[in-house]
Amino acid sequence: MASKGQKFQKVSPDVKREILFKYFNGEGSPRMLEREYGVSFSTIKTWIHKTKKGIDVTINHQKGNSGRKKLKGLTLEDYKQRYEILKKYQAFLEARQGKK
Repeated sequence: MASKGQKFQKVSPDVKREILFKYFNGEGSPRMLEREYGVSFSTIKTWIHKTKKGIDVTINHQKGNSGRKKLKGLTLEDYKQRYEILKKYQAFLEARQGKK
């Protein structure tokens, strides 16, 4: 499991192809390729496993956002309007709590 703030080594798609080509043509074992290219054994094994399943490991398959809805194209006026609505709502909630 990755620790917070950990940086991962990026391997170019060309190097991935070269490593997989050598492995599948019998030109090297994962351990030998690990020493030759400086890529971890487990990473190479993962690429081999995914390639056997038909997944292209040279493409990044990760999603780009954390699930939050992006607010694209909003102008300064839009933000000001939203801020005013939030202020009114907060005042409404405070008044409501005062009545209880």
